[in-house]
Order: sequence, then structure tokens, then C-alpha cells
Amino acid sequence: MQAVIYKKYGSPDVLQCQEVVKPVAKDDEVLIKVYAAEVTKADCELRSFKFPVKWFWLPLRIAIGFTKPKKQILGGYFAGEVESAGKDVAKFKPGDQLFGTTNLRFGAYAEYVCLPASYTLVPKPHNMSFAEASAVPLGGLNALHFLNKANIQKGEKVLVNGAGGSIGTFGVQIAKAMGAVVTAVDSSIKQEMLLRIGADHFIDYSKQDFTKSGETYDVIFNMVANRSYSGCIKALKPNGRYLMANPRLSNMLRSVLTSKFSDKTAIFAFAGEKEEELLALKGMIEAGKIKSIVDKVYSFEQAAEAHRRVETEQRLGSVVISVNHAEQADK
Repeated sequence: MQAVIYKKYGSPDVLQCQEVVKPVAKDDEVLIKVYAAEVTKADCELRSFKFPVKWFWLPLRIAIGFTKPKKQILGGYFAGEVESAGKDVAKFKPGDQLFGTTNLRFGAYAEYVCLPASYTLVPKPHNMSFAEASAVPLGGLNALHFLNKANIQKGEKVLVNGAGGSIGTFGVQIAKAMGAVVTAVDSSIKQEMLLRIGADHFIDYSKQDFTKSGETYDVIFNMVANRSYSGCIKALKPNGRYLMANPRLSNMLRSVLTSKFSDKTAIFAFAGEKEEELLALKGMIEAGKIKSIVDKVYSFEQAAEAHRRVETEQRLGSVVISVNHAEQADK
């Protein structure tokens, strides 16, 4: 089968499309024909081994590989179709269309991937293409996880910082579906898209610092690692909630003090990417409440270009790699 692999850390040019051995499902696994996989910032960071948050550098290096990657096929979020199932699998059958996560197995940048049936895999929304469905799990699961913890009430003011990325676009839509008044913060090129998907207000971070505007919010959902912690806390109303999707270690420690000794709460609990949460997203998608925003779809052969697109931060939504047979599957 064809797969996009990388044998060393480096620039997008280390990605190569080549023939690899097709996996075989174990008794508790499903063999899935991959139709589309999202290209994420995490994929780019793993490929280059450069991270904006430094505290997990050493444990990741141990897990992923010190001098070269142990697992050569990236891709954690995808959509596809079950080709075969192991003898102990009753949950899925050949022909089932799925979307979900590969956890730390990665491997979705390939024509086929084998995963345990116990992983977060659920039926693909009927009103989405495979490319659109592949762009849901990362952003949708993380956004839903954090916003559920915020216990948003109708009419509350929610600010989403880094609103134009995979998590942010779902954060805007889910907060809006919860009844919030949503302010999106990102670059000006993303303004039209963010207003179109439901943001009530937009702030261009290059022209205005929302922490210094005097405006306060019930909830601030932050995806930007270098955003001022104290500035965000000051921009909260009394009993406000600060959600950190990409926290620095120092901010994780400060959050404990904030939550214990003030009337504000800082939350950094990482998403568990649970099946019930992905099913909840599926329901919201099929009800027309939220949707994925796909910036561009690339072929396997264009994987390096796809990584460059993600790293420029000029994308308007998610970037997806599509396997050649995906177009036929969507018809």
C-alpha cells in the first residue's frame, strides 16, 4: 500500500510517499481503508520535533524516538471504511464508514490502518464527505471537552483566542450552539470565515490586545501557548473560567493557585477523546448545528505542501490529505 512516511526529523521535505506493507487486523482490530486524514499542527511538530510548549519534550523524545522517529507514518485523525474485522470484533463489519482517532498509534497517512475496535471510532455523519469528517475529531473533541467543563450558560460572553485553527473553529460553533455570545480572535484573513460560522464579534490580534481593551468575558478559551496568563485572567469577569488547550508548565502550576485562591477558575485538563463525545459531535453535525471547515485537500504526493500550509497559519480551516480512492467513495 502507499503511505506518507518520514525517516528523520526535519522540514516538510523529509516526507516521502512510498510503498509499505499493508497491515493485517488482529483478532480485536479492524482494518480500515483510509479515505482522508487531517494534517494537524501536532503532525508538523512531531515531524520537525519543534514544540511551542517545551515541558513534554523529553518524555516525547523517549516515546517517539531520540535520533529518528520510531513510527514513520503520521496521522491521528481520519475518516474511512472498514475493510475487514478480527474474529473478536462484533462492533463493526466490512463496509461501515467511520471517522475517529488513532490515538498514539498514528498511521492515518496511509491507504490502510489497523486499529483496536475499542478506539474512538464511530459512524461517519451522513451529511459529510470523508474529507470533511476527517477534520472533525481533533478540533471537535478538544473544543467540546473544554467547553463542557466551562458549563456555559445562555447569554454568557465567550472569547476564543486562536479561533481560526482546528480547535478554534469548533470552539466558536459549539459555544454559539450553547447560547453564548462569541468573540473570535485571530488574524484578519480569517475574519470573514469566523463571522460566517457564528462568531458575533471579531478581534484582529495584530491590531488589538483583547487583554488590554477593558472588555471582560465569562469564558476565555485559549489555544495560543504564548498568550499572557495574567492578562487572560484579568480579562475574566468574576466567576470567569479560563480554558487552556495548549498550556505551558508554568501556567499549569499558576492555574492551581488561581482556582484555589480567587473567584476565577483555570482549566487545563486534557481531552480524553471519548467515543460518547464523538457521537455527540456526530449528532450536532447531522442536526446542522456545527460543521468542519476544510481549507484545502491535498494528495499523498503533496504531503510536504500540506505541512507547509499548516505551518504558515494562513489556512482558513483544516488541511486534509486525501487518498486517491476517496472521491469515488464519496459518490
